[in-house]
Amino acid sequence: METNNMPKHIAIIMDGNRRWAKAKGLDAKQGHKEGAKTLERIVRYANKIGLPYITTYAFSTENWKRTEEEVGALMLLLQTYLDDYGRRANTENIKVNVIGNIEALSAGMQKSMKNCMERTKNNTGVTFNIAINYGGREELLKATKEIAKEVKEGSLNLEEITEETIGNHLYTAGQPDPDLLIRTSGELRTSNFLPWQLVYTEFIFMDKYWPDFTEQDLDEAIHIYQKRTRKFGAN
Repeated sequence: METNNMPKHIAIIMDGNRRWAKAKGLDAKQGHKEGAKTLERIVRYANKIGLPYITTYAFSTENWKRTEEEVGALMLLLQTYLDDYGRRANTENIKVNVIGNIEALSAGMQKSMKNCMERTKNNTGVTFNIAINYGGREELLKATKEIAKEVKEGSLNLEEITEETIGNHLYTAGQPDPDLLIRTSGELRTSNFLPWQLVYTEFIFMDKYWPDFTEQDLDEAIHIYQKRTRKFGAN
């Protein structure tokens, strides 16, 4: 890989856990478990190659529409993962950061998230953003309300609102926008993921399920990214 042309931030929509499980005659829960193993392996590799930021879509605000049984299993898996992974991430110098509407989740889940983030907050390796109960439109609505409140209270003038102002009220405040988005399973959409942050991101869609995604696939995605010319609206 071209070390002087590495993406600073990669976003991943980890799609296909359920279809992977179905194809193998397994239940959806097993697919999500395998997906979690793949995620940990890929984040460890991202840290190894010096990627500064990686953001993964773990549970969207729309995923609540799934069956109560599957949502319950997913939440239990995520909480167990956070409780267990925080220790390993800390030994690997990985900084874990959960983004999304955390306040709407159970007290136990919130505690697990906060413990994991607190344990790894001083690490200097890759910043690993896990989007849980995340929705892009909800994020923009939250930012809009916060800015409107500041204007109403007089701490911010309407004329002072800039793109930077909005960016500072997003869950990813202080981080660079993703240079590259990878989505697995062959689906060709962003599914309400980081709509503000992805405006000039390069997209790569892979026709394989997330549990089958490998370090070599990440390398290949970076190679493809490095061959592209990013113009940001210029000729």
